[in-house]
Amino acid sequence: MKGKRVPTELEASWSEKDMVDGEVVSAQVLIMRTNGCCWARNGNGGCTMCGYRTASLNNVTEADLNAQIDQALSKYKGEPFVKIYTSGSFFDTNEIPESIRTRMFQEYAGCRRILVESRPEFITDELVSTLPKNLTVALGLESSNEEVLRTCVHKGFTAQQSREAAERLKAAGLMVRTYLLLKPPFMSERSGMEDAISSARFAAPFSDEISINPLNIQHGTYVERLWKRGDFRSPWIWSLISVMKSLAGTVDSRLMSSPSGGGSQRGVHNCGSCDAQALEAIEKFSFSQDPSDLDVSCECRLTWERYLAAERFLGTAADIGRAFDSDLTIKM
Repeated sequence: MKGKRVPTELEASWSEKDMVDGEVVSAQVLIMRTNGCCWARNGNGGCTMCGYRTASLNNVTEADLNAQIDQALSKYKGEPFVKIYTSGSFFDTNEIPESIRTRMFQEYAGCRRILVESRPEFITDELVSTLPKNLTVALGLESSNEEVLRTCVHKGFTAQQSREAAERLKAAGLMVRTYLLLKPPFMSERSGMEDAISSARFAAPFSDEISINPLNIQHGTYVERLWKRGDFRSPWIWSLISVMKSLAGTVDSRLMSSPSGGGSQRGVHNCGSCDAQALEAIEKFSFSQDPSDLDVSCECRLTWERYLAAERFLGTAADIGRAFDSDLTIKM
């Protein structure tokens, strides 16, 4: 039985590898419990794939957030990179009041790099002028296609708004990491790949880093309902590898991916036998940018190719694999 979630404790924290100035370093990762994403709380329902509202609480106070900072500092081991996540936007004062933001920047002032996330509407000229130069802001663009943003993701802002926010940050000398979603709901495997590639090319001019995030089926989301009834399959790792190979060497941004739930049925996956090897290749490429690191082989690649062909023939984005055997022969 899970323990009671209290507002004075972090949702989660851990250490992982990332990069600072081309060097692989350790990063402290913090997920804070806040009052939640404004887009999800204001009667809009939030994004179709986002389950992070479960990490938010009601009436989280500044005292609660200060207690979470104290907990984070007690776990800090001098990592040169610190990532601070909430269930919404770091610059939404309903989630992170200015006093808390100021304290966190002061506490981690000695870090070489700090990363936070935000929706673009909070990135104003006034805000940007107050931000420390060691800050990277991650923007969840997801797709450069306005119809995909509106109907598939239900993002609540436009690609142009995201670009303007990024350009504002870049003009101030800050770094930008752009998140793109591989295979939003209602899109076939192939169309999801094509959308990720075109979106990366759109984002590259204003992004230091582009993170390709394969859709992970989170609990309590609209996408989960689609998945349970067979109308959605989380992406193949082969699709992620194909996207990375198509983009490698063609954009100046660092390409990366750290898939949530990789290797599970809810996350990006192949046949199961090659998943660990394929995910390791993705991680290695995310640091090296060498496309040869993506060279993975498995018999299930042929199944993936057949899956793409079958999708196109049938004209569907549903999980056709549920109606076929592993080699895509029809189940009788």
